[in-house]
Amino acid sequence: MCTSYKFNPKIGAGLTFLCMLIGSNQAVAFNLLDGRMQVHGFVAQSMINTSGNNFLGETNDNISFDFREIALNASYRALPDLQFSGQIMSHRAGESDNGSPDIDYAFIDWTALSGEWGRAGIRLGRVKNPYGLYNITRDVPFTRSSVLVPQSIYFERTRKLSVSADGINLYLDKASPWGTFTAEAVLGYPLLDDASEQAIIPKSVAKGDFETDFTQLYQLKYESPSSQWMLAVTYLNLGVSYDPVQGDFLQAGQFDFNPTILSAQYSAENWSLTGEYAYRKVSLQDFGIPQLTASQVAESYYLQGTYNVLPKWELVLRYEVAFGNRDDRDGNNYAAASGSPAFTQYTKDWTVGLRYDVTPSVMLRAEYHSIEGTSILSSLDNPLGPSSYDKHWDMWMLLASYRF
Repeated sequence: MCTSYKFNPKIGAGLTFLCMLIGSNQAVAFNLLDGRMQVHGFVAQSMINTSGNNFLGETNDNISFDFREIALNASYRALPDLQFSGQIMSHRAGESDNGSPDIDYAFIDWTALSGEWGRAGIRLGRVKNPYGLYNITRDVPFTRSSVLVPQSIYFERTRKLSVSADGINLYLDKASPWGTFTAEAVLGYPLLDDASEQAIIPKSVAKGDFETDFTQLYQLKYESPSSQWMLAVTYLNLGVSYDPVQGDFLQAGQFDFNPTILSAQYSAENWSLTGEYAYRKVSLQDFGIPQLTASQVAESYYLQGTYNVLPKWELVLRYEVAFGNRDDRDGNNYAAASGSPAFTQYTKDWTVGLRYDVTPSVMLRAEYHSIEGTSILSSLDNPLGPSSYDKHWDMWMLLASYRF
């Protein structure tokens, strides 16, 4: 348990920000050009404390304000079947992301066919990846079921690699008496940053350059007529190539990531139940050293329930697990071969949280995590390495968000 705290000079500023959000009771939205253009945005600030290890900042026995999100998005309906959309976002997440503004997405959406049967079209530009149930909206705090989406499926340390891609998104929505069927394909090149590269090979080892290969993502989704049931299957074929520099002791290697995700959600009037399972093939090859040659299957899943205890209050309970190798779930074989702790190869997380909608524009969250294992941690936030990790640790998170 956490028994002491270091003084953080940002606490005063953070508390001031939270008070401003709580005191704000009106949303300001911008509808221009007779409603054809809309401008929206949001800002979210979190407070995180852990009893061991650092997560999204210096959180170990310390209150950190190093996780925050600020975004501004706009859409313009040029023609009934043609829309332009984009979002600029500042995402601060400890040492993994410094919060520099970036283009989260920017695309042209052309609905080529439409009718009572449904619609079909194409999006071109920097498009969002329909990965699982939450990836498209993972950066919007009001759409998340907790402070963060489940880390067993949507790793924050490789967020940049999974959020969007430069390419095309083909989509088809088919309406029927039995519900709506959606098929999507994203073909293009996902984005990379230092945190994603560090998760593949530590920067202390890799001196060369990483580059994403042509990537394919496919999703099939079903939604029942009453929207009670939602089912989806997602497949991703992602490759990252390594280009060594002069004097590099690594060769031109390849990282491949091929997950299949099964998703299901049931929503009733006051409660919902959601579960997702990921079967992830991961391989490193051709780097020229045995330590960076591996092929294994990772596995992860979660089960989550939400319940509206009062009109403005929502309770969430979740259990999630992530295994780096389904054939070595306890990590003992890895520990024997590498000398690193076995618990670095898995994470088991019990989460309980509470959401309060102060107004339609202001939302507060509080949650507690009881965690065993450290596979979700970023080495950028924990530079001393696995020998400094704690196997069992607790995490407390508070979040305040405002949208317009």
